[in-house]
Amino acid sequence: MAKELDEGDSAPDFTLPTDGGGKARLADLRGKPIVVYFYPKDDTSGCTAEAIAFSGLKPEFDEAGAVVIGVSPDSVASHDKFITKHDLAVSLASDPQRSAIEAYGVWKEKSMYGRKYFGVERTTFLVGRDGRIAKIWRKVKVPKHAEEVLAAVKAM
Repeated sequence: MAKELDEGDSAPDFTLPTDGGGKARLADLRGKPIVVYFYPKDDTSGCTAEAIAFSGLKPEFDEAGAVVIGVSPDSVASHDKFITKHDLAVSLASDPQRSAIEAYGVWKEKSMYGRKYFGVERTTFLVGRDGRIAKIWRKVKVPKHAEEVLAAVKAM
């Protein structure tokens, strides 16, 4: 388990395959604000609502010069289906080996109906132009989250 990251820390670099056969490489995006949001699973209610909210605000993130990337352990094929089904506008990176998920410290023990298991804790990182973590939202509650992240980007 990686140590939990703090605001001000250098954002761990990653290179992950994305929907549509692309690649997301954090180092290639330096110089602009980057929103990296980690979510548990494609096409579940909370994750769908979050992806739709970020997609709806994509023009405003673009206008602010920011890039938004969603990361989950799902496959690229799953991401492609998820994007098509919900007409999503954000890029989704696939991390089945959990390299970025663990580097960002969001692989956590969770509990549902008394059963303990490991999974992705819904967390968003705002990485500044300098490659440092400007803001972290942990245990994200989806309603109004994308708007809050956008406000933080605009305030940079």
